[in-house]
Amino acid sequence: MTVDWTLECSACAAVSGADGLPTVCSACGQPWLVRYDRRPDPALRGVLRERPATMWRYREWLPVGQGEEPVSLGEGMTPLVRAPTLERALGVATVWIKDEAQNPTGSFKARGMSAAVTRAAAAGTPRFTVPTAGNAGVALSAYGARAGRAVRIYAPRTTPGRLLEQMRIHGGEVVVQDGHIGDCGRASRAWAEDSGAFDVSTLREPYRIEGKKTLGLEIAEQLGWTLPDVIVYPTGGGTGLIGMWKAFTELRAAGWLAAEARTRLVSVQATGCAPVVRAWQAGTPRTSAWEDPVTVASGLRVPAPLGGALVLRALRETGGTAVAVTDEVLSAAERRVAVEEGLDMCPEGGAAVAALGDLVRTGFVRADARVVVFNTGAGWLYR
Repeated sequence: MTVDWTLECSACAAVSGADGLPTVCSACGQPWLVRYDRRPDPALRGVLRERPATMWRYREWLPVGQGEEPVSLGEGMTPLVRAPTLERALGVATVWIKDEAQNPTGSFKARGMSAAVTRAAAAGTPRFTVPTAGNAGVALSAYGARAGRAVRIYAPRTTPGRLLEQMRIHGGEVVVQDGHIGDCGRASRAWAEDSGAFDVSTLREPYRIEGKKTLGLEIAEQLGWTLPDVIVYPTGGGTGLIGMWKAFTELRAAGWLAAEARTRLVSVQATGCAPVVRAWQAGTPRTSAWEDPVTVASGLRVPAPLGGALVLRALRETGGTAVAVTDEVLSAAERRVAVEEGLDMCPEGGAAVAALGDLVRTGFVRADARVVVFNTGAGWLYR
């Protein structure tokens, strides 16, 4: 299949074709971003409601060819759930929780893996590998099974047992080792080089961002092609935040959003692993590796995100900010939402809710604001 998109380096602006199995930019080692030759007509907005309620309803915005069937399990179109108790407690006009726990594999990782596996399987890769803090491994094992490809997953020994069990249920080969996700990443890349497997590590291939981009497309559609004032997003590798930033930029350029439609993006991390927050507070354009990352929110335990510079750029361009919360506070917020709103939050979602309280107290979020807070996965998978 001939593709109608190219790849542009996010750092040095090098350009490449998209054939085969692209990894990072060979010139500077930074992530590629997909650039499309097409610009979908705004009239297509009216057609969306007739399509299935999955992320592939936005196929004109995604790396899939005419007539090509994606590797899909029905991911996407998760609800925006109003949180009235939280609204009253914080004194904020409107708070929605985007509940990514309702994806097929229990987290937002389903979106990125659907897109990445679709493209890599079409390019002929026989097997996949990935380092994971948990949810990415579950998603890859499921989508690899769907595509009929073998999967090997490298996970830290501290990964919650139920997440490891889910990876194995879908047939993934799980290698558990000491250290953090960065150590697992090195092992995964080494095995990929030896075995010919394709490594779908965060931002080491360009298509997981495209799947995560549908988070932004959905929010825009669900809010009647407007944007909330603020989006609060728990950030480990950062693909979701980068994807939404990319989505909103593309939607404005194509006339699907008004030129003045803007939202401020907030990156939330744990105080025990906060490379983005540290770089943001220091005013530096890149993150530096966090020593000894420790947090109960395993998805936030990413000490050296490859996309750190892109996350910081997205925060600057949207007038956003970065906030870190303690494990104690995020765990309390997770339990509070479960009891008061009925949603089973993951620890990362608890971090986002806890950060919203800080943002209100500092005045970053005003009383009349419309806010979307992300719950990126199912809490039961961590217990």
